[in-house]
Amino acid sequence: MDMDAVFKALADPTRRSLLDELFKQDGQTLSALELRLPMTRFGVMKHLRVLEEANLVTTRRRGREKLHFLNPVPIRLVHDRWVSKYAEPWAAALSGLKRDIEEDAVEKVFEIYIKTTPERLWQAITDGEMRRQYSFGMRVSSDWTPRSRYEATGPDGTGVWVQGENLEVEPPRRLVQSMEALWSEEVKQEAPSRVTWEIEPVGDSCRLTVIHDELREDANSELYGGWPMILSALKTLLETGEQLTTPASLRFSEKSSDEAA
Repeated sequence: MDMDAVFKALADPTRRSLLDELFKQDGQTLSALELRLPMTRFGVMKHLRVLEEANLVTTRRRGREKLHFLNPVPIRLVHDRWVSKYAEPWAAALSGLKRDIEEDAVEKVFEIYIKTTPERLWQAITDGEMRRQYSFGMRVSSDWTPRSRYEATGPDGTGVWVQGENLEVEPPRRLVQSMEALWSEEVKQEAPSRVTWEIEPVGDSCRLTVIHDELREDANSELYGGWPMILSALKTLLETGEQLTTPASLRFSEKSSDEAA
């Protein structure tokens, strides 16, 4: 990730306002964003381009419309590398930019660039031991064929935390899964949602896009709030071979230890 581009993008108050608008309502069109700011359509387009280049905003086509989504992963990476040791409370507010977003959104889009190959990235997504190292200790298992089942057990085998069906399996480019969360009584009340992993080679790296949708309007934020930390840890693992300790991984680790005791 080009951190200079992230800091440059965040330095401008208009661009921060655009992020605020997407924070309030994700998945907006250019026309909708233009109405919210006192500037021309061309001006909004220029600022959105800078945010897209910094990977703070990602876009998806839906029919004839181009929708813009807030991508919190670069902010999470800045926090992990530069900020946490100096100002954890302020950083926690930043990294929570997406986790505590408005309740009426039904689709979340996360994007990150990782210096690896599509094959290696696919392995990290589908290999149980690799998944455990960046996904809060959860170990996934499946035969990874279309319409097959998968499940992810919690740290130290503490029961099934996530289960579902592999709806589309196209290695090493695309994986679509239903998701039923089971790690707490609160999330067990939620209906199954859907997670799509899309891998696109870009030079010597890959762009990984995770789309979490089919969420009800007031869905529990635990369902999607951990994605920035998971993807940051995945990038760290593939690029350095090291595990990234996140607040959530520590919390789940402590929870499993308490339950074991």
